[in-house]
Amino acid sequence: MMLMPERTNHKLAAGRALLQVFAVSLITSGFVFSASANERKTAIITFDVPGAGTGAFQGTQGLAISPQGTITGLYFDSGNVVHGYVRARDGSFITFEAPGAGTAPGQGTAGYSINPAGTITGLTNDAKGLFHGFVRARDGAITTFDVLGASQTFAYNINPAGTIAGYYFDASNVIHGFVRARDGAITTFDAPGAGTGSGQGTVTAGVDGLNPAGAIAGDYLDASNVYHGFVRAPDGAITTFDAPGAGTGPGQGTFSAGINPAGTVTGFYLDASNVYHGFVRAPNGAITTFDVPGAGTGSFQGTLGEGISVPGTITGNYIDASSVTHGFVRAADGAITTFDAPGAGTGLGQGTFPSMPNPAGAIVGDYLDSSNVFPGFLLDGE
Repeated sequence: MMLMPERTNHKLAAGRALLQVFAVSLITSGFVFSASANERKTAIITFDVPGAGTGAFQGTQGLAISPQGTITGLYFDSGNVVHGYVRARDGSFITFEAPGAGTAPGQGTAGYSINPAGTITGLTNDAKGLFHGFVRARDGAITTFDVLGASQTFAYNINPAGTIAGYYFDASNVIHGFVRARDGAITTFDAPGAGTGSGQGTVTAGVDGLNPAGAIAGDYLDASNVYHGFVRAPDGAITTFDAPGAGTGPGQGTFSAGINPAGTVTGFYLDASNVYHGFVRAPNGAITTFDVPGAGTGSFQGTLGEGISVPGTITGNYIDASSVTHGFVRAADGAITTFDAPGAGTGLGQGTFPSMPNPAGAIVGDYLDSSNVFPGFLLDGE
């Protein structure tokens, strides 16, 4: 599998650890309509990229969706090689590889973020196992890039202007943020208080961590290995924050996951008992925490906010008392509805993993079925 030195977020680490499992399978679709009062009543379409593998922990990951409904993500083939894809609104697929992508198991290309013009950014893992950023134009032309002095570069977000945000590891394995302008100029940054030890530093949120104005949401790991959130304004000013109740032990703290055009941030925090809780941070800094009804209260169970739309609708997942994962949607007024993708497994670590919503309310994600295969899904907006 493609190992990713990343934080605990489905969009950046499918398995709730410091690694990413990417996946794929074959083309299929299905629909489900929820029934109970607190479940979302809408259609879910499942999909698999043609040529994707169908073995355990292979399959299709849906990561980002444009305002027009175009989806990008990644899939593992039967040899565990990773490939990027574009899924049009009509359900047709285009697959792609970045120049220099490796062809061994766990290597390849992953699409992570897409803007309204259809330009995609993401990462590629080469034959030496090193990561590089790329940008793919709508016509299919792909340009790879690296931050100067980086040992590895991770490109995770692109906004309507074509600006890209992500992070990189330096030669000492310290993590730093970066912003890449459309003309290729790169600016690096560090959040105040970020640690300078190996594996510490500044991490941008993925998929929708960069808004149209250029504000970036992310988190940083301090010298005590505690996580804290940050927002970087378009002018480069950085504000750090902690969700009320966030733990202060190693690996605990506050994790940003997405930012909308208004500057509202969503994410989650890990408390002192290692339970997850969601949060939403208003542009004025006020933070509201929330838990989905039915979320477990055991270690590494609970609620994780993942993405936020223009109106302030949040999507994410919650882990129940049996450590099964389910999707949720939280409206701007705080009302929460839950959903499961058809075919989602009900075993330990299985279930439904939403990634982000678009302005129309469509949600993209994936699920782990009872055979531990990952199909993608699209929940149509109401």
